[in-house]
Amino acid sequence: MKGLELSRRYFETYGRPMLEREYGQYTGIIAAGLAGHGSECLGFDDEYSRDHDFGPGFCIWIPERYESVIGEKLQRSYELLPLYFEGYEVSDCAPGRRERIGVHSIESFYRTLIGREDAPKTEMEWFCIPERFLAMAVNGELFCDPLGEFSGIRRKLQEFYPEDVIRKKLAAKCAVMGQAGQYNYGRCIRRGMYETAGLSCSRFVMAALGAIYLLKRTYMPFYKWAFRGAEEFADWGSEVEELKKLMGLSDIHDYAAKMLLIERLCIRVKSAIVRGGWSYGEDCFMQIHAEHITEQIKEPRLRMLPIMAGE
Repeated sequence: MKGLELSRRYFETYGRPMLEREYGQYTGIIAAGLAGHGSECLGFDDEYSRDHDFGPGFCIWIPERYESVIGEKLQRSYELLPLYFEGYEVSDCAPGRRERIGVHSIESFYRTLIGREDAPKTEMEWFCIPERFLAMAVNGELFCDPLGEFSGIRRKLQEFYPEDVIRKKLAAKCAVMGQAGQYNYGRCIRRGMYETAGLSCSRFVMAALGAIYLLKRTYMPFYKWAFRGAEEFADWGSEVEELKKLMGLSDIHDYAAKMLLIERLCIRVKSAIVRGGWSYGEDCFMQIHAEHITEQIKEPRLRMLPIMAGE
C-alpha cells in the first residue's frame, strides 16, 4: 500500500473520529492531511521507502492563534492513537519523522518550507524560494480543511510562478543547456577531461529537466525524484527517456552519441519554447533563446539579474 493511501485510511479510521469526539467545538478550524517531506507525499514511495520514516500517520494543521489553546492537548491525543494499523507500525520516533507528522501550526508548516507564512506576492519573492521547497508545499493530499486557511495558501502556490518568473527561470535553464551541453561538453571531451565532461552532462540534464518542468508548469522536486516526476509528463516521454539514456552512456566510449543526444534534446526543447511564444527563430543554440526570453521580462530587477540566475 502506498504511504498516502495508508495515511488517509489511518486518518479516516482513527484520526477523524478522535477529532470529532474530543475536539468537536474546534473541528471547524482543524485541517488534516499529509504533505511536505517524504516520497510518500509525492506518491513515489516503494518497498525501499519502508526502511525509514514510513508508517501510518498524518498531519494536523491549526492556525497559530489556536496553538496555546489546543496545540499541546491535540498533540497528546494524536500520540495516543493506535501504534499499529493494517500491518504497519507507526514510526514517528524515527529521526525527522516527528517533525513531519502530528500537530503543527499552518504558519509554521509554510515557514519551514518556503520561508514565509503565506504565498509570495511579488515576482522577486517568488523567485527567491527554491523550487524543490515549493514542490513540497503543494504535494500530498488534504483530508479535511473546513476553515480553508491552509488550502487557500496551497491553492495560490499551486497556481505556479508569475509569468516573468517563469521567463527568468526558463532563460537560466536554456543558458545552462547551451553552456554545459552544447559548448563545454565537447570541449571537455577533446581535452580528455572526462570527469568534467561528466559534470557538464549532469548540469545539462538537470537544466533540460528543469525546462520541461517549467513548460509543464510544475515545480521540479528534489533531484532524487526529478526523473520520476518527469515520467508523469506523457507528452515529454521520449525526451525524458533520452535524458536517462544520456546519463547512462560512457563519456569515454560513447561521447559522440552523447553529443548527438544533447543536440537533439536542445532542438526539441527549443521547438517547444518557440511554439509556446517564449522565444523565436530557427537557431538551435540555447544561449540565444535564453537571451530572447530575457528580452521579454518586464520586471526590471529580474531582467537585470545574471542570465544563469535561477538555474
